[in-house]
Amino acid sequence: MGTGWRGRGGTGARGRGRHGDSSATPPQLFDYISECISDFLDKHQMKHKKLPLGFTFSFPVRHEDIDKGILLNWTKGFKASGAEGNNVVGLLRDAIKRRGDFEMDVVAMVNDTVATMISCYYEDHRCEVGMIVGTGCNACYMEEMHNVELVEGDEGRMCVNTEWGAFGASGELDEFLLEYDRVVDETSLNPGQQLYEKIIGGKYMGEIVRLVLLKLVDENLLFNGEASEKLKTRGTFETRFVSQIESDSGDRKQIYNILTAFELLPSGTDCDIVRRVCESVSTRAAQMCSAGLAGVINRMRESRSQDTLKITVGVDGSVYKLHPSFKDRFHATVRQLTPGCDITFIQSEEGSGRGAALISAVACKMACMMGQ
Repeated sequence: MGTGWRGRGGTGARGRGRHGDSSATPPQLFDYISECISDFLDKHQMKHKKLPLGFTFSFPVRHEDIDKGILLNWTKGFKASGAEGNNVVGLLRDAIKRRGDFEMDVVAMVNDTVATMISCYYEDHRCEVGMIVGTGCNACYMEEMHNVELVEGDEGRMCVNTEWGAFGASGELDEFLLEYDRVVDETSLNPGQQLYEKIIGGKYMGEIVRLVLLKLVDENLLFNGEASEKLKTRGTFETRFVSQIESDSGDRKQIYNILTAFELLPSGTDCDIVRRVCESVSTRAAQMCSAGLAGVINRMRESRSQDTLKITVGVDGSVYKLHPSFKDRFHATVRQLTPGCDITFIQSEEGSGRGAALISAVACKMACMMGQ
């Protein structure tokens, strides 16, 4: 889930949750997911088949089995009261039973970063890191087993979902947080949590820009000191506007059109300032994200005692894909921070769904081999 849930069976389905920013109950949320699956099966005339389902769920869970995960907490502004502490696969299975018009075997639940890594590994066997830079931000990587304290055995490697968006909850980022970050955090549904994600994720980037613009207006440095009511309204300056403003060809037309839609009358200088603010906020996001990935990759190289680590990183997410310069800034900074590493980046296409399908296929094959 995240901005949407993804399920993969014989074909593929992706639903965008209408309850994503509300306080829906768990039955309402999972009944909606079940409804989306039902609609998909109707469309493809597949309700007569019992299919295996891979469920991509992009929130922190305690993974107790391949098909069992206990939700720890919601992130990315999402809320469904009462779901935390429950097995989300069980909630989905219950919703499918309540609906009763199709059969579906949920064989695997995976995080979207893991699904992205597996999807890209199918293309490049050096892919050992998966990343999402979209509504939120997270990464997974292949850790040496002897460094994993929760399981026995020292041979081989295990995938670790970092949930690094939660970094900063104990004050580690305090010296880097600006007044705008603190306002975004204080007005969020989860204050004090996911601070690293709130600096980077698309859920928050546009709001940070809006707060900076208001500060400049207050200091009489923008729009002749006059802000419109729309600009003063929280959540109105979406991250897509940041991308569109930075994509302006240089004639300021696109910037002007966006600002006039906010009931502002910008001068050419105003347009230039707004663009510079957007560039500063998105560049900071790219560089902060780069620092996280560089830390992971440098750890991998040191753990393997390699002079040069050749590695591929699979990346998905709307900010990475759609922002005009985030990707290039991100790549450049990661490489600057990882001497001794040869890094290839692969942009994943529907990696969350394809990765879940691949993992589910393996789970089904293993179950058959074990005679289940």
